[in-house]
Amino acid sequence: MTITINREHEVHYNKKRIYRLMQILHLKSVTRVKKKKYIPSTPEITAENVLNRDFHADAPNEKWLTDVTEFKYYDGSVVKKLYLSAILDLYDRRIVAYKIGESNNNELVFSTFDEAVDLNPDAHPLFHSDRGFQYTNKAFRQKLVNAGMMQSMSRAGRCIDNGPMEGYWGILKSEIYYLRKFTSKIELTEAIEVYIAYYNTKRYQFRLHCMTPMEYHKAYAA
Repeated sequence: MTITINREHEVHYNKKRIYRLMQILHLKSVTRVKKKKYIPSTPEITAENVLNRDFHADAPNEKWLTDVTEFKYYDGSVVKKLYLSAILDLYDRRIVAYKIGESNNNELVFSTFDEAVDLNPDAHPLFHSDRGFQYTNKAFRQKLVNAGMMQSMSRAGRCIDNGPMEGYWGILKSEIYYLRKFTSKIELTEAIEVYIAYYNTKRYQFRLHCMTPMEYHKAYAA
């Protein structure tokens, strides 16, 4: 809120003043992190936690995080699900690539990875994920080898090892999902796509020196 007011109205208020005004107007933040439930699986391949919670990166495409999260919508009285697979760059916190599908399967994850590589053909980041079945099979490991990327995995049951990715899910769901009841696949899909575009290009972040992810990304190239 403070960044938005200062940047878009060319003023210089501090956080405490904005917070006092928000209290007067009864405005509250809805951002929160939703804890992820860990479901054990039998992996074909595992990797060490090379990232080791070092969430700092000195340049774009140095470290990528990935995960899949679940959404629900209502078709009449029937509850249906959509899944979002995304890859996040630790340097500028931009969403590098994403895919939305009706099944949490290999195709969803593989197509997300393929798009990220197509958009960044010269990138060879450390690639970190949890131990989901999509990331622990031999076919995905071969994709990483072909792309010249080192694989890193969270320890079993340690969501914090993929903390920034979990944090992104919390922000996204708090800002567009928890406050609404979606009644169609099209409505939910559009909301997710619009939000990701907004997040990458219009949502200011303190950690990025009050820039958006894409502003920060382009600033490195400049």
